[in-house]
Amino acid sequence: MPTPTKRELTHQRIVDAAARALRREGFAGVGVAEVMKQAGLTHGGFYAHFPSREALLAEAVQRAAEHRVGGLAERTRERIAAGISPLQAVIETYLSEEHMDATEYGCLVGALGSEMARQGDSLLAASREQVEQLVARVEQVLPEGAPPGQAVAIGGALVGILQLARVAGRNDAGHALLAQGREALIAQYVKQ
Repeated sequence: MPTPTKRELTHQRIVDAAARALRREGFAGVGVAEVMKQAGLTHGGFYAHFPSREALLAEAVQRAAEHRVGGLAERTRERIAAGISPLQAVIETYLSEEHMDATEYGCLVGALGSEMARQGDSLLAASREQVEQLVARVEQVLPEGAPPGQAVAIGGALVGILQLARVAGRNDAGHALLAQGREALIAQYVKQ
């Protein structure tokens, strides 16, 4: 693999800063000037890397997904290695206190699900891809013979429970709501 150029490294730094800001602030809260500042650059250099703010956000959606997949997948594998069923491992990882508190590094669908549908075409397409990937990840761990649509139901429940817990707060009430949702999904969908 060739060594990235200085321009490529700078581009990556900008996209990383935008991906963190996207989860933290939402689509409307990501400003070009602030992203460039977070990347250690001046606002003037933005258009050397991106034709528009929307182009930056589309790349940020993809980068956010890459970061999410790596971290959540690793923790899921650890749970599976400890003897937990793959479906239970996905549920426990997605609905963990760690994921709830990792706003800047967690699942983009869980952070911005309700905002995604209100974006322009390119951002909507990038967001739709993230939803499809989440459902596909759940589908991969369902037991053989699971009814059609079960991955959608579980994926939707995961996102909804995470959002409700975050709204309740990063406190005892939020963590209790998260635990209740996690336990209910495991009781309903994981064969003991």
